[in-house]
Amino acid sequence: MSSRSAWRGSAKLLCKGEKTLPETENIAIVGRFVEEVINQGRYEVADELVEENFVELDPLPGQEQGREGLKDVIRMMRSAFPDIHWSIEETIAAADKVVSRFQWTGTNRGKFLGFPATGRQVVVTGVVIDRLHAGKMADSRILMDSMGMMQQLGVIPG
Repeated sequence: MSSRSAWRGSAKLLCKGEKTLPETENIAIVGRFVEEVINQGRYEVADELVEENFVELDPLPGQEQGREGLKDVIRMMRSAFPDIHWSIEETIAAADKVVSRFQWTGTNRGKFLGFPATGRQVVVTGVVIDRLHAGKMADSRILMDSMGMMQQLGVIPG
């Protein structure tokens, strides 16, 4: 048996008995979260799209777990970068996971991770892996160019 066919069998076992939505619906849920919660600051929409016991697998320093912790970190980001705008550049979905390559931009107008506002604009790229369960985001892992962002802010040397 090739490793490819073994992987496919494992994927089916992982999903057996789980309530999963079609991949296109999962992509739409993640897209709605980005547009309405992150870009528009409509935190109440997160109650519809994110499980209460949401797990951030790679949290920012000080980020609490759960849906409220996620909303708090987005509030902090929107406070530090009031003009923040996320765009999803590419998406791949399989079973209950959605992988998105993203770019976000913003101008640092407020305190961010303990650093005072710099007034500088940033362009940050990365990838996020979201797992959904029954139509809600259950956990997430975000990998972004934090070093590049801190260099753009001028808080560490370029």
